[in-house]
Amino acid sequence: MTIKELHIGDSDSMSKTITETDVYLFAGITGDLNPAHVNEAESSKSPFGGRIAHGILSAGLISAVLAMRIPGPGTIYLGQELKFTKPVRFGDTITATCTVAEILEEKNIVKLETICANQDGDVVIKGMATVMPPK
Repeated sequence: MTIKELHIGDSDSMSKTITETDVYLFAGITGDLNPAHVNEAESSKSPFGGRIAHGILSAGLISAVLAMRIPGPGTIYLGQELKFTKPVRFGDTITATCTVAEILEEKNIVKLETICANQDGDVVIKGMATVMPPK
């Protein structure tokens, strides 16, 4: 979608169930082998009481919405503010939703509210993305 096709309040989303395999693949790709994610014995002693997914793994779903849904293919991701509000556990289904919040037509820039929620509707990530939609 071009900037002329976008309107304040336009929104789209996608969902994914976060698996143990996803977490281990992400850990291997990034090198983030924090015991909170990959060591059940150690992570069971944490305030979370067990392993949790990397926060940025779930945030990656926001990137997928921006790239494939709204604005869609050709979008350039310029920036992202994130606040991680709850842990994501293995088996949680996370829905990332992006909603157009501001349009700066003269600069071809759009700001979108970004929210990730689990299957219970609990917000696990909230923030704001800045993108350049395709021309």
